[in-house]
Amino acid sequence: MVLSLLLVLSVGARPGTGLPPRHMDSVLELMEALDADSPNRTLPELARALGACSTPGCRAVLGEPPPVPPGLSQHQWVLLRQLLHRDAVVLAPDGSTVALGPLLAGIEVGQKRGSGWPFPTFEPPIDPLYAVTITEALGTSFLLARGGDGATLGPGGCWDDVDDPQNYTLLGPPSPIPDAVANGAMDGVLLGARVAQAPIPLADLLRDYYGMGNTTEQGRARSSYRRRDFGVLMGQEKLEQEVEAMLRVLRVLPATKELLQDVGPEEVAAIAERAARDFTQLYVAPRATASSPAPAPCAPCSASTRTRVAGTTLDTASWWAPTGTCTKAEDGIGSVPTPKATTAKDTVWVTLETSQAPYLTRTPLPW
Repeated sequence: MVLSLLLVLSVGARPGTGLPPRHMDSVLELMEALDADSPNRTLPELARALGACSTPGCRAVLGEPPPVPPGLSQHQWVLLRQLLHRDAVVLAPDGSTVALGPLLAGIEVGQKRGSGWPFPTFEPPIDPLYAVTITEALGTSFLLARGGDGATLGPGGCWDDVDDPQNYTLLGPPSPIPDAVANGAMDGVLLGARVAQAPIPLADLLRDYYGMGNTTEQGRARSSYRRRDFGVLMGQEKLEQEVEAMLRVLRVLPATKELLQDVGPEEVAAIAERAARDFTQLYVAPRATASSPAPAPCAPCSASTRTRVAGTTLDTASWWAPTGTCTKAEDGIGSVPTPKATTAKDTVWVTLETSQAPYLTRTPLPW
């Protein structure tokens, strides 16, 4: 099984690196190889073995991670972790960037729910699907920021190369829920709910949802409707209730109870209300209809007017970076965004030109 997976990962790797493109296609190929060679182990379980879904709440819902496949060399271990480590993000065909952790955790909960797997009970009751995808991360983010310090949501980011994406750079102060995590969480909720209704091969599930073979009548991938569909399934009031319940569960878990020992019930309710409101306003309400963002390459910074990227619509064409994050590149193509914390003086924004930037050092994602 391990050799087949590694062969899949090696196909199409960037010369000299041995690393596969961070495309959803790579995830799909890995999933198909796993289904063929080891039907008793799913890709979500393999991801958990490699560190995904490692938070206290996720472990409380799904249990301890399964063992790592035996017999891996150091090179093989690195190769698998490059695609499936706990911070992994990939570029989806619809142009969005998706965190694999919440996506695969949601699918695993859906699979277990569909098979009748007995989830642990909590007081107050929580929905396992929402817990492993969005409510623990959302509640924790706003809990940690209740003193007014630190970002709670966002930012977006850009790729070094949209044809062979390897390095993803955040374009602003990091939070526990960057846009990629929000996308992965919404997708995890939607796909987890779908697979819970009826068994479906996971490769077919991803192929159908991300438009790798099937699209809607309007010609868009189903994933481009994630904001609308998530809002239908989980409105702001329900999200608030689930976040509050999750925070109350975190209060009694050994690993997190210290975070909430000085937080009273009224403050917990207020944190949940702010978290649900802000998440809904930022990620659900603005795009109730379909959106199809073009992939964002890390492009040279410029003070020019809004520049349309080839192949995009006017609604999805501009990429933004704080003015304080631009430095000169060595190859003469202009200024390039570099990962750097912004300050109050860096609140003026400029649009990015469309030409491709050189490869950048990846900023570790903070969740």
